[in-house]
Amino acid sequence: MKGKTLPIVEPLPGSISAVEVFCRLQGRPHVVFFDSCDHEQNGARYSFIAVDPYEWITSPADGSDALDKLGARLQRFYEESVPGLPPFQGGAAGLFGYELALSLEKLPLAAINDLPIPALAVGLYDLVIAFDHKLNQAWLVSQGFPELEPDKRLQRAQLRLQELQSWLERPLRGIRTTPGQACDVARQFQIDLDGVTSNMSADSYLTMIDQAVEYIRAGEVFQVNIAQPILSPARLNSHDLYLRLREKNPAPFSGFIDLGRWQICSTSPECFLTVRGNQVETRPIKGTSGRFGTSEADLFAGNVLQSSEKDRAENVMIVDLMRNDLSRACLPESVQVKELCKVESYASVKHLVSTITGKLCEGATSLDLLRCCFPGGSITGAPKIRAMEIIAELEPTCRGAYCGSLAYLGFDGQMDSNILIRTVTAGAGWWQIPVGGGIVAQSVPEQEYRE
Repeated sequence: MKGKTLPIVEPLPGSISAVEVFCRLQGRPHVVFFDSCDHEQNGARYSFIAVDPYEWITSPADGSDALDKLGARLQRFYEESVPGLPPFQGGAAGLFGYELALSLEKLPLAAINDLPIPALAVGLYDLVIAFDHKLNQAWLVSQGFPELEPDKRLQRAQLRLQELQSWLERPLRGIRTTPGQACDVARQFQIDLDGVTSNMSADSYLTMIDQAVEYIRAGEVFQVNIAQPILSPARLNSHDLYLRLREKNPAPFSGFIDLGRWQICSTSPECFLTVRGNQVETRPIKGTSGRFGTSEADLFAGNVLQSSEKDRAENVMIVDLMRNDLSRACLPESVQVKELCKVESYASVKHLVSTITGKLCEGATSLDLLRCCFPGGSITGAPKIRAMEIIAELEPTCRGAYCGSLAYLGFDGQMDSNILIRTVTAGAGWWQIPVGGGIVAQSVPEQEYRE
């Protein structure tokens, strides 16, 4: 170990891809994959895989001290990042479920909690594989925590690095040798719709939308996001399901996490909060249209989306909400709208995306910012608190992971997070796939149901 410094960083040898690393680590404790599988999109330069955390923190929806505990742990294990490497080099990573909001605000709980996953499920990871897709390079990072005494920490970092290397060297049946390609089973699998159901009928959903519109017309909210869960018997293991999803619908903020009893598979296009140093960015999505086979039709669809008064109004309302939320942890004069209602194209849809930036107040942390902004306004409505009260009243079941975040908070204070839309929660032999959209005064219930 002579000459080694902390953390220990070694290049990942050969041309092994992030997907191949993910496949080789299948079955290891609490694997989490921050997967920028649509490399062409804004913010999709890096991917990260972390495994086998040295501490696992969970909390139910009423666990008001969960974020305090997490903050204390991150402060205890602070470590500056290594310059020139991707930003996540170890730290806290995991699920911040939608119902975590109940520990941040006085909010009601939905009537039924039929998928009792933790509101918070976060690991402290000392082992990370970091990928830079622009440079086509990857590194193994071993921090040596939870040891704090320098010699013991260095010794642990070396042993843990060797352990990670041994996991990555094991043969894995079914993996392709071409870099970037997934396991064969995911490519062969075809999803059918037999057994797919919901916890509400079409009439019940239409009634729910009518009630939401009534609240809007009464002036209680400007917008509210309403969703229903789709349920399907599980057709294959969660690991292979995720590989299939990322192939069919690549997105810049995709991700997977194994919570133990439950797994979260998401191909989300939406960035929630990013912190680099004291610089903050959020990129809310509101407004959606389909993609078309010809470039002319596709361009026309983008123009129609950008000129849609309804979609632009939804986006602007959420931009105002996020500006206010950011101002609670950022210097007010620093909060700026960098882009408003920009059309961005993804694998199967186009979206209106806005970009808001800010600068953290002196002494404020990424966790402080998360407290002020969670959950994201694009999946609640405006004003946020009243919208969430209406969601709890109208939606019969808790949301769980859906509309929460998959996030990392590095030992150095940096953070990145998505909003968990286009997300499957797998467990107990089932897949839950919630779907929803923003409701405004102009919403037509039948059109919202079809969408």
